[in-house]
Amino acid sequence: MPKSKVNYSTQSNWREIQAFLPKEFQLERGHEPSEEWWQWRGHQVHLDCFRNPQARVKVILLHGVGTNGRQMSTILAHPLFKRGFETIAVDMPEYGMTQVAQGALVTYDDWVQAGSDLIDTELEKDGRSIVLYGLSAGGMLAFHIAALNKKVKGIVGMTFLDQREQQVRDETALNFLMSRIGVPLTHLAAKTPLRVLRMPMSLASKMSALVNNKAALKACLRDKTSAGKWVTMKFLSSLTAYKPVVEPEGFAVCPILLTQPEKDTWTPLSLSELFLKRVKRVPTKVVMLENAGHYPLEQPGLTQMGDAVVDFIG
Repeated sequence: MPKSKVNYSTQSNWREIQAFLPKEFQLERGHEPSEEWWQWRGHQVHLDCFRNPQARVKVILLHGVGTNGRQMSTILAHPLFKRGFETIAVDMPEYGMTQVAQGALVTYDDWVQAGSDLIDTELEKDGRSIVLYGLSAGGMLAFHIAALNKKVKGIVGMTFLDQREQQVRDETALNFLMSRIGVPLTHLAAKTPLRVLRMPMSLASKMSALVNNKAALKACLRDKTSAGKWVTMKFLSSLTAYKPVVEPEGFAVCPILLTQPEKDTWTPLSLSELFLKRVKRVPTKVVMLENAGHYPLEQPGLTQMGDAVVDFIG
């Protein structure tokens, strides 16, 4: 572990957030993931791991811009581990417990490259099949990583949001003003010394719709490593302008599953359908999660999500 670096064993925010999950999804002391550190381009990337050498499949879990790896561990990584899989939940640079390299200006492109390089690192260890899971912005991140890497066996997304689409930006930004004026301004700022200026993601996006429980939302926003995160103009610009190595029409790497929360008031099914209807060369499937919000805290959606992922991998 990096010197003088905190980890989830010393951070309380995630425990406050998981308290809103059903008891069977809460990580008990002594049953948390092993915390590993992966050196990547000067960053100390934090990995929440449930290692299982007997597992035939590894699932790499990717958070969005309002969550972190530990929040992926509670809702899906641990349940999948209990069902025989190996799981790795990543804290992308700027989020979670990952320590950013001194002087580095992180972009969304870095997230895509880091994800691809992590896949290669894991494949070099033992060659076992890898499936990607992404929540919120992590869904599209999973697609972008797979398009670059081309070595994964499947993608599961909790929404697929192509931020180059004006409709997607309009519906997921904090408001119309932020979508139509704020986004272009971030592109301008990214080309100037103002690129290092930070703003809270809760001002850039509809973070108020992250969860459907108001008390849970307050707990999430208190966490400066997830929903309470402040990001740079450069990162925001890169997030909304990223161009994939392969567009959806040409994507032929692996099947795609969308697990869509039924009561997601941030990213409705219609936004992911804009993306899925462009995918022509691989199978796609949609599973609705009953009673579930954007970051799902509710049953039966949580259990349905795990079942859908296991069925998809099978």
